[in-house]
Amino acid sequence: MVGGGWAGLAAAVRASQLGFRVRLLEAAPQLGGRARRVVHQGLALDNGQHILIGAYRQTLDLLHSLGLDEAHAFHRTPLNLQSLDGAGLRLPDLPSPWHLLAGVAMAKGWSWRDKLALVRQSLAWQRAGFACAPLASVAQVCTLLTPRVMQDLIEPLCVSALNIDSTEASAEVFLRVLSDALFAGAGSSDLLLPRHDLGQLLPDAAERWLLAQGADIVTHHLVSTLPSDTPVLLACPAWQAAELTHRLAPAWSAQASALAHTAIATVYLHTPEPLIWPSPMLALPTGPGAVAQFAFDKGRLSGQAQWRGVLAMVVSHCSLNRDDTTQAALWQAHAQLGLKQLTHLTTVVEKRATFACTPGLVRPGTVVAEGVWACGDYVAGPYPATLEGAVRSGIQAAESMAGQHMGENTA
Repeated sequence: MVGGGWAGLAAAVRASQLGFRVRLLEAAPQLGGRARRVVHQGLALDNGQHILIGAYRQTLDLLHSLGLDEAHAFHRTPLNLQSLDGAGLRLPDLPSPWHLLAGVAMAKGWSWRDKLALVRQSLAWQRAGFACAPLASVAQVCTLLTPRVMQDLIEPLCVSALNIDSTEASAEVFLRVLSDALFAGAGSSDLLLPRHDLGQLLPDAAERWLLAQGADIVTHHLVSTLPSDTPVLLACPAWQAAELTHRLAPAWSAQASALAHTAIATVYLHTPEPLIWPSPMLALPTGPGAVAQFAFDKGRLSGQAQWRGVLAMVVSHCSLNRDDTTQAALWQAHAQLGLKQLTHLTTVVEKRATFACTPGLVRPGTVVAEGVWACGDYVAGPYPATLEGAVRSGIQAAESMAGQHMGENTA
């Protein structure tokens, strides 16, 4: 198995459950891929602030099977996209669809025209079964919505889920995520904010579990050629998988290498001022000079003194260089959050954080060639580049491999 990110770890766990002896090779010094621990001056930060939602059933089931306690690992709260002044949408803890209707009715800063527009648009999406033309963008399926609803709801959801603006993002994928999140039953739209670094979620737990099952895990190991005498599961990034398969499966390799990618930056700041926020996560108004979409109070999430005053400012679909991104986030913390005393800790930029989920995008499939499978959030599936997409892909790839090689005992 090549790659120890969330897809690779999910695949390794599932393959082990299905009876395979797993050997996992990871090029980096640690597991986790693009959702990993980054240590800075003794603080275990993350390479990006990943959020789960209640609809991410397979990820939550996997974490539970590895022994993680959800209440300890996450701060669970109903969907809240409000800014510091309370403007925006916050859903109450009610069954679907009453939570959405009540949240819309109580949305601060929205006129009745804004609220009725969202209700009408939601009903139209429901009547269409949350389906649309494959080449439609998110903006094109939001024609009934007002600019305020687009700014406070659609744009934040779109950029957080697909890491791309609504004018460029696939409406087909966005509507699927929206349907699963807002209309799939109790708790589906809840936000699950990690209380600890990402390494303490899947990477550490999966590594302990796999080692207990006798798996062989090797880090600092860059794979340059694929073996021909054993089934192989590629769980490495799309560009690396494309390089490894360009002779074995040129058509699959071409699809993987053709994927465009977008960046996410996380600017970590510290303030000695008290953070009196209504929620540990705030939506931030964006516009000229304001590039961060969300801010996280790491001290409130962790509940630990060493994290008090640490903020994470998240810039999805980041197009600026590191210094300009840092300065823009500092300005937002001053101007929008009212913080005067700020120290910059570090800025982490994941340059190829996600594939660009554009309309009509053709993604490579799970089966690469005879004896070779692939998984990752970029592989064809119902979700964009999310943790749930990665986990689902890993599980699917392991089960596909098992379907053909159940009689073998090495993966």
